[in-house]
Formats: sequence, C-alpha cells, structure tokens
Amino acid sequence: MLGTLTRWSFKRWGWRVVGPIPTVPKAIWAVAPHTTNWDFLLGLGIRPTIHIWIQFLAKSSLFNWYSGWLFRALGGKPVYRDKSHNLVDAMVDVFDQNEHLHICIAPEGTRSNVDKLKTGFYYIALKANVPLILVGFDWPRRLILLSEPLYVTGDYSTDMVPFYEFFAQVHGIKKDWLTQWEETGVIE
Repeated sequence: MLGTLTRWSFKRWGWRVVGPIPTVPKAIWAVAPHTTNWDFLLGLGIRPTIHIWIQFLAKSSLFNWYSGWLFRALGGKPVYRDKSHNLVDAMVDVFDQNEHLHICIAPEGTRSNVDKLKTGFYYIALKANVPLILVGFDWPRRLILLSEPLYVTGDYSTDMVPFYEFFAQVHGIKKDWLTQWEETGVIE
C-alpha cells in the first residue's frame, strides 16, 4: 500500500529515474546534493519505482519514542553521533551479515553547505567490498540520476574522480565541495 502511494506521488510530482537500475545484491547509495527534507520523500518514491528496498541512515534524534517506530518501518537505521564508536566497522559487519542490503547515505552529512564530504560512506564500501551507486537529486529537471555501480580501490583521490564528475552533471544547488573541485580539480 505504501509502495503504491509513494510510487504514485513520485510520478504525480513529475519525477523520473534516469540511469541504469543496479542488479547488485549489496550497495551503498550515495545521495547528493542533500538540501531539503523533501529529499527523504524522493528517496521513498524511488524504492517502489525501481523495485529495490533501500534502507537509510539517519541521526538518532529522529528515532525517539513517538517517531522511531515509523522511521524503522520505513527502513531507517539510527546513527549515534554523540557516542565514540566506529560506524564504519559496525556497518561493514551489517553488510557481512546480510546477503542483500542496500543502504542510502548522504556523504555531505547535512542539508547545509559543506566544503568537504564525510568519508565514512567510502570506507564502508571499501571494507565491505560493495559498490557505490551514485544518486543525484536534480530538482530543476525533476530527475533522479543513477550511476553504474562504482567499486572503490582504496586510492581515495583516484576513486573519487568519477564521483565528482557524476555530481557535476546534476543541475540545481551545488555545495562548496563540488564547486571547489570544478574550479581547482582538487579532491579533498
């Protein structure tokens, strides 16, 4: 029922998915730019459209007594930023324990402007040996752009070139991490 409703809403708002639908059993879906809370609804709309159950990481404060059940039912997994534990290793263990798992992560880590990406998504993909699926929210054209699966090698600067090239084609708001790369070609 929810899938039918979100798929209908997705199409009703005029959104389309462009790019290959991945067939890999496990992946990290790296989504950018993350600029609005509406990104969450787009993410819900894409799942029934492409027929892949993509779960998501979200800040733990969303998983309180009155809304935690909803976010968990929608596929959410809380991230505890206030505790000192290794999220990368914990996520690698989760990938190792599952035959099929797709997790969405916003590498920017916030809706605000950032001049540098968080790198956890990269190191989870590397250690778990799962590909990145790049997802661009192109608001002006109402497109969700998908990439081919991108496997990382451990050479961050080299591996991130196709990442930056992919997101440079997304229209709309560009945060400082991307505009700085477009101007200098330097990946930080």
